[in-house]
Amino acid sequence: MPSDNKQEWRENTLEPVLKRFGERQDRFETGSGIEEDILYTIEDSPDPDGNLGYPGEYPYTRGVQPTMYRGRLWTMRQYAGMASPEESNRRYRYLLEQGQNGLSVAFDLPTQTGYDSDHPMAQGEIGRTGVPISSLADMEALFDGIPLDKVSTSMTINATASILLALYIAVAKKQGVGPEKLNGTIQNDILKEYIARGTYIYPPKPSMRLVTDTFAYCSQNVPRWNTISISGYHMAEAGATAAQELAFTFSNAIAYVQAAVDAGLKVDSFAPRLSFFFVAQSHLFEEIAKFRAARRMWAKIMRERFGAENPRSWTCRFHTQTAGVTLTAQQPDNNVIRTTIQALAAILGGTQSLHVNSKDEALALPTEESVQLSLRTQQILAYEMGVAETVDPLAGSYYIESLTDQVEQKAFEYIEEMDGMGGALSALDRGYQIQEIHESAFRHQRQVESEERVVVGVNRFQSPTPPIEKLQMIERAETQRQLDRLAKVRSERDESAATATLSRLEDVARGTGNTMPAILECVEAYATLGEISDVFRKVFGEQQEFSPF
Repeated sequence: MPSDNKQEWRENTLEPVLKRFGERQDRFETGSGIEEDILYTIEDSPDPDGNLGYPGEYPYTRGVQPTMYRGRLWTMRQYAGMASPEESNRRYRYLLEQGQNGLSVAFDLPTQTGYDSDHPMAQGEIGRTGVPISSLADMEALFDGIPLDKVSTSMTINATASILLALYIAVAKKQGVGPEKLNGTIQNDILKEYIARGTYIYPPKPSMRLVTDTFAYCSQNVPRWNTISISGYHMAEAGATAAQELAFTFSNAIAYVQAAVDAGLKVDSFAPRLSFFFVAQSHLFEEIAKFRAARRMWAKIMRERFGAENPRSWTCRFHTQTAGVTLTAQQPDNNVIRTTIQALAAILGGTQSLHVNSKDEALALPTEESVQLSLRTQQILAYEMGVAETVDPLAGSYYIESLTDQVEQKAFEYIEEMDGMGGALSALDRGYQIQEIHESAFRHQRQVESEERVVVGVNRFQSPTPPIEKLQMIERAETQRQLDRLAKVRSERDESAATATLSRLEDVARGTGNTMPAILECVEAYATLGEISDVFRKVFGEQQEFSPF
């Protein structure tokens, strides 16, 4: 006889079976500490009447567009930056030829932290984690032959974001492309640097000024540009759970919006160009629920907290990257399977753009062959698997709807706790977010070490890993070419003009004006990224390391 309800089924059918398995449990926990049942029924549904709403309508749980991928596929961006601008340019051209429809630029650590390639602090780091950019000449080489009015470019850069944006605008002008025609995104999310990554330069307050300066400048001059990509990715890579990723990301976003409003900007003048950057981790269903919860949370925050009236201000548009932290040097072919499932989670969760990590990235920068395989992974999912044929295909699943609600609830609880401290910046001063992430990372590592959490090829199912035949190498000649170009810029530029623009920038930085026009003057005079950053260091000072201990 069929059971009349879940409790009856549990007592009569499930429990006798479980007894045969001894210690085997019928309840588990996600990484966010959400207790999962062995079965979900309509009794667990948060909305048993099925009133889930529609895609393209507030609160956008089911998607920001009515047609989602039936109207347009997600943008396929393979993140890349090589040892020199020339080598990176070759990789971008290759990816575009392979069918990629958006560029995503990785920068090396000196560029991220405001040092030129010939600075002593840059030694040994030139081109290691991405492309080195010291001057407009580098940016010209990076985008040589790539029409900037025809591509969308995402730049993962934070402390020096306004400088890189100015360089991009200057290169476009040299191509005859006006700033009003430019499409793309700068990450420009400095708060998560203090929490999880560490590539900050200046203290939070002047750093926030640089962020809001880009908001104001682009709203008037580069209207199609996304002025910030508020990132949970790096916090998740450092150990944050799915709920913490949303909570800390949106708490930072609240701080940015409030700072812009406090600077005199109308919320609907800049909010439609805000975007987000999330990770796709390995728990397929929790990640799908996380993305659905993210849209609903942001819609509520913007409409209810900030009073935004433009529906585009309510929409959470985001880029997703598969989880670099899950890539293993052991049995690297396993990484192909991991990233495919993670990419599937992002697509089923409704991402607007996607990067799939390459299998060799635990060992080196990816080769052309491994990058092509990652791009083909996206293309197979898009064109062969049927996952793009209907909007929000898992909606109505008792499990997905329950998880979506629980992730949202946990994330809002974190936000409320930080609000009680005075917001994201005050919580950061206490080391709150850092401490929470460290504790989550510690729990995860303990679970791996105890084999409570299985990592295939690492703590179980181990086998000898044959050496990879080909790894991407950084050629010394590329590094030297970068240094030679910088020396040529310094020797051939109009030194008095460059010095004058840097002096004007210092005057603006000491005042209250928008820094973006002055930065643009500097880069067009071939002042270097390091020189511009040094002006800000002189005026703003440098931030010391944050620590919760």
